[in-house]
Amino acid sequence: MTPDNVAAFVAATLSEDRFGEYLADPNRIVLVARDPAITGYAMLIHGVPDDADVQRAVTQRPALELSKIYVLPDRHGGGVAQALMTEALQAAADSGVRCVWLGVNQENRRAQRFYAKNGFTVSGTKTFRLGTGVESDYVMVRSVGPSV
Repeated sequence: MTPDNVAAFVAATLSEDRFGEYLADPNRIVLVARDPAITGYAMLIHGVPDDADVQRAVTQRPALELSKIYVLPDRHGGGVAQALMTEALQAAADSGVRCVWLGVNQENRRAQRFYAKNGFTVSGTKTFRLGTGVESDYVMVRSVGPSV
């Protein structure tokens, strides 16, 4: 994971214009943590992509992808990520899906621990294009129901 590849990813997927598209997309749920400024956000996307690795790993349908859950670095450890996760899982349950899935870099142990603490288990692997590089992710899944 190089700085140039991260910068390319940020430019392509996290720009103001892209967020405008995300907010207007009825297949996405965007949750925001504020205090009073934005301290973090989570984004859920309805469905499972056509990626064969993800299709094998996510067997329950319907499903939501926890595409992003980001918290400002100076807010790590303060409960913001947990609050966003709780809200994301509740939003998923309220939408009637059977599971939430996500991809997490295989080297990101901190995130893996956080997801495991929240009931996610590794169900497969996938690759993720990051700029000109390819990263290896675990696919993690958690069942949800009417009450999380």
